[in-house]
Amino acid sequence: MMWLASPALPVGGFSYSEGLEAAVEFGHVGNEAQAQTWLLAQLRLSLGRADLHIVAEAMAAWQRHDLPAATALNDWVRHTRETSELRQQTEQMGRSLTEWLRQRQPDDARVAQLAALAPAPTWPVAFALAGVFTGASARDVLLAHGFGWAENMVQAAIKAVPLGQSAGQRILSTLADALPAVVDEALALPAVQRQSFAPMLAILSAQHEAQYSRLFRS
Repeated sequence: MMWLASPALPVGGFSYSEGLEAAVEFGHVGNEAQAQTWLLAQLRLSLGRADLHIVAEAMAAWQRHDLPAATALNDWVRHTRETSELRQQTEQMGRSLTEWLRQRQPDDARVAQLAALAPAPTWPVAFALAGVFTGASARDVLLAHGFGWAENMVQAAIKAVPLGQSAGQRILSTLADALPAVVDEALALPAVQRQSFAPMLAILSAQHEAQYSRLFRS
């Protein structure tokens, strides 16, 4: 799980800011306090209500070898990515993790099924299968997923705002403290209440596509 949570996992997560760079450009985030507020809101309102819940649901689907359920979850992720950049991110990271899994679980049919998801495996659904292979509990897998996201986003804030390393560590500590409660809420969330509704994030992501100067791919 530490391996999966590491920003060094070769899936390219470090190259995305998920709209944060645009938030900096348009004046919504300009210092440590604003970056912390932005990322906490994204953790609770976006990651917790959507991706973390999807990881838990997809883990259960992969464990029972339920390909139709995994496919439906993969489709939901794609259809709720509101901009081309966010969709490309989840597909690129999903493909990269699938290739990583192929090297470690070459004989498991579920890896081939994941790779065959059209038009691409998405990041939460691929991460769920990787989590299944660890043998860890769903809660531990979600904690790893959330912490990996937090580390990547803090590094994006350090570069984009910009912030110092100490400021980044303070923000990461705040996100880590909030993460267990967000994970527990995601595990308890009924599927009918799953949602990906963050209008400002979608607007900024769309604006980022045409931003003049960019460090990140989203």
